[in-house]
Order: sequence, then structure tokens, then C-alpha cells
Amino acid sequence: MRTARVAGRRPVAAVIAALATLVGLLALSAAPAQAAAPAGLRVTDGRVVEGNGNDFVMRGVNHAHTWYQGETQSFADIKALGANTVRVVLADGHRWTANSAQDVAAVVDRCKANKLICVLEVHDTTGYGEESAAGTLDQAANYWIGLKDVLAGQEDYVVINIGNEPYGNNNAAAWTDATKNAIVKLRGAGFRHALMVDAPNWGQDWSGTMRDNAVSVFAADPDRNTIFSIHMYGVYDTAAEVQSYLNHFVTNKLPIVVGEFGHDHSDGNPDEDAIMATAQSLGIGYIGWSWSGNGGGVEYLDMVNGFDAGSLSTWGTRFFKGANGIAQTSREATVYSGGSGGDTQAPTAPGTPRSSAVTSASATLTWTASTDNVGVTGYEVVRVNGSSQTVVATSGTTSATVTGLSAGTAYTFAVRARDAAGNRSPHSATVQVTTSPGGGTPGGSCAVGYKVVNQWSGGFQGEIVLRNTATTPVSNWKLAFTYADGQQISNMWGGTATQSGTAVSVAPASYTATIPAGGSVTLGFLASKGAANTAPAQFTLDGAVCAAL
Repeated sequence: MRTARVAGRRPVAAVIAALATLVGLLALSAAPAQAAAPAGLRVTDGRVVEGNGNDFVMRGVNHAHTWYQGETQSFADIKALGANTVRVVLADGHRWTANSAQDVAAVVDRCKANKLICVLEVHDTTGYGEESAAGTLDQAANYWIGLKDVLAGQEDYVVINIGNEPYGNNNAAAWTDATKNAIVKLRGAGFRHALMVDAPNWGQDWSGTMRDNAVSVFAADPDRNTIFSIHMYGVYDTAAEVQSYLNHFVTNKLPIVVGEFGHDHSDGNPDEDAIMATAQSLGIGYIGWSWSGNGGGVEYLDMVNGFDAGSLSTWGTRFFKGANGIAQTSREATVYSGGSGGDTQAPTAPGTPRSSAVTSASATLTWTASTDNVGVTGYEVVRVNGSSQTVVATSGTTSATVTGLSAGTAYTFAVRARDAAGNRSPHSATVQVTTSPGGGTPGGSCAVGYKVVNQWSGGFQGEIVLRNTATTPVSNWKLAFTYADGQQISNMWGGTATQSGTAVSVAPASYTATIPAGGSVTLGFLASKGAANTAPAQFTLDGAVCAAL
């Protein structure tokens, strides 16, 4: 987070042999060493896995340890609320007093005692090039090298996040070479840990520098064990922006986590619901900012009040207990839970999906179940577009409704299964679906995207993205739609739903009451359903029909 704070002749054959040997030795010394697969946490096929090969999906909390070194109980409290990861703020001495080797060793011990994966980061690099007090990635790398004796052997438990938000908005293009050099320096010093690198632009990469150079940065790591971290604040205020950025990495098999995000920020209103839902659907990690102790006007980002785990803030309640939150989605690392043998057998491919209930904006897909040696825990529906594959829906059953489609458009979908260990099946055969033409011209300055995030027998979780396409803000709005299959909304966040029969009316929450021109808000909800779960055919905003998003 951006902080306010040769003699004589020899036979010819012998000479040739000697020369051949010499050439071979020179070639060996000149060729780059091919590192063996790293131990511990590592990147495989674009995913973060543990030493046993099981997927590890970070579900964690940032903790400002370097400024609150006495708050050691926080580790246990973070674990008690279900997190599997803690990202720990440290200092290398450039801007803030350096955390000693003894202190860092104690931090790692506390992580392990509480069965948390420890992501250690140097905060002094924050905003380099724009923040005059910030240090460089090279200085941060030197700090880590000074801690090598402490961190050696901890590869199963520790990820080294080289430097927090290492460039501001000035000269962000320098991020690429600086990041490569820091990675190479650490590998040259003998570090085999998974490394994490933050994006420039105060972590938010609005310039696309990390996104566009991630392939070359990853290739610069001899171990191919680098994880990319994006910080999502005001730049990511719509579901479309969140999904586009994260899907780019997943599609290109590059490991990505959301290393920081919040529910609000001084630079805009991040779409935390979309961040958490998208991370869950893609099987990637997220780490929320932050446990407690924020200042400088962003105290609202404290998850607990005054480091008291018994006093959750609104943000903390949403983060830990809400949809796609820690309680629902976090799974302890198997290095702690006894899974060292590991389930490495992937499920079989699901049956070819069949389409039904195709509308201008949605389609329902069903398929024959996969089988697995332990058990299938869920399915992912992927849109296939040439060599690109994007997860568009997840389901705990053998059916899913894909929403947010464009009218009169052909799509290709496939399905894959996932088990509890994170093993993914091969894709099913594909099915082609063409949406029906639109049913009229929208009259309002709005667009709506509707999505089933997850569903189960008798119920489902949904998401509505409401965008203001006008040139002026809209306030105190009313969204209306009708269900066709008797669905009943039981709980909603981001708004208040009132339902009469199949007709639903939504009024905004205080923090979604005004939608700026070109902006959007995201509503999440839980609802009951029967056998069918057709998406609403039409949405109106203040009585005017909205376009499909």
C-alpha cells in the first residue's frame, strides 16, 4: 500500500583429445546453470503449488509488523479467523528502522506456529522515483541477502516479496530491468524461495508495465519461481477491469496474486466483491489490506479495531465472513495439515456440456460428472477463443449459468473439474452456443451484467454489475428486474433488495448510492432456486431499460 507514513610435442590425437576436453570444460563453465526444481513453494504451469505438488491458493491478511512489533498476538488472531497466509511488512533500514535478523526469525517462527504461510516484504521501496524517501529494489535485495542464514531452509513456509510497490508513477518503465536484476541477484546469492514482485504505479500497474513485461521478467528467473503481485485500489473500480487484468495472467499461465486490496480508498472505490469473486473463480490468491493500525486518513482499511480480533470493522466483516471471503474459501497449507504425501491425481474430464435456456445475455450448461480418486469439489466453465481460455463461471454441481454475454454472438465453452488438492482435469470437449438477438433498444443510460458466481442444490450466489453510461452521476437509484424461475433473494450486499413474487427492486447502500459518470457498482447476493436458474431477461434503472454489459 502507498504509505502516508604446453612444453614439448605431444601426439596429435592426444592434442585433439586435450583440446576437446578443454572446449567441453569451457562450454560447461560458460553455459548458464540449469537449476533443479526448487524445493518448497514454487510455480508450476502458472500456479503456485507446495512442495508436494498440491495447489496453494493464498487467502491472507497484510500485517504492518515493522511499525507494530509488539502486536505479536495478531498472527494467532489472523489464523483464528481462517487465513492461511500473512503478508508481513518489514523495513530494510533505508526509510524505516531495519528489522533485525532476530526479529525476522521470530516472525517466521510465529507464522509457522500458527500454520500460516509467511510472505515477507520490504516496505522501504514504496513509490520509488516519486517518493523521495523510497529505497531501491537493489537495496532491498541486499537486505534479503543479509538475512540468508535466517531464511535458508524455510522455502516451504516463506515467500520473499522483494519490495513493496517499488515504483510510483514516474519512470515506471524502469521497473522491468530493476525487477529482473533483483531476482537474478537473489538467485545468484543462493535463494531458492518463491519470490514475489509487486507492480509499479504504486502497485496498481495502470500503465500495464508489469502486465506487458511479465513474460520476460519470469524468464529472467533461473528457477522460474516468481509470483506477480497486483495491488487493487481505485484503478480497479469495475468488475471488467478486475477480470481483464487477472485473466491476462491466467490465460498466459503466469502466476498472479492480489497482494493488496481494500473496500475503499482515497483514489477511488475498488470493487472488492469483483476482486474476491474473480480470484476465487480463477483459483488465484488474494491478501487484503490490512489487519489494523492504518493512519493518514485510511483508517477505514483496518479489518479489526485497535488490534482487537473481537471487534471486526465493516471491512473486516466483509473480508472474513462475506461471499468469497476467508471463511468460505481459505484452505490451510498441506505442509501444516499433514498432506505431505499429497493427492496428485487429477479428476477425469467432464462430459461434453449441453446448452439450454439460451437468452440474449446468458446460457445454462450441463455436463456429465467427472470422477476422482478422492473426490471432485467443483467445476470451472471456460470460454475458448482461439488459444485463449477464460474462466467465466464456477459451480459445485454439474450445471452452471454463464451470464454477461452479448446478444447474437457465438461462443465456445468447455468445462474442467477440480479436486480438493487443486488438481485440475483435462478440459471437456467444447460446445458452441449462439445467444439470441436482443429484445429491443435500451432507453436508459445504463448497462447491467448479471453473473451466477456459484450455485448448489437449492441455492446460488450471484453478482450484478450496474454501470452508469451517462455523462453525469446518478444518485439514489432504483434497479428492477424479474426472475422467471421463482428465485428468491435472501441476502444482498452493496444494496437492499425488496422482492414481491418474482419482481425484484434494489435500492443502493450508502456507499453505492452515487454512481459517477462512466462508473459502476457491484452488488452481490445469495438466493434460493429450483431446478432452473434462468437469468433475468431485462433490467431497468429508474424505469429505463438497461443494455447488457
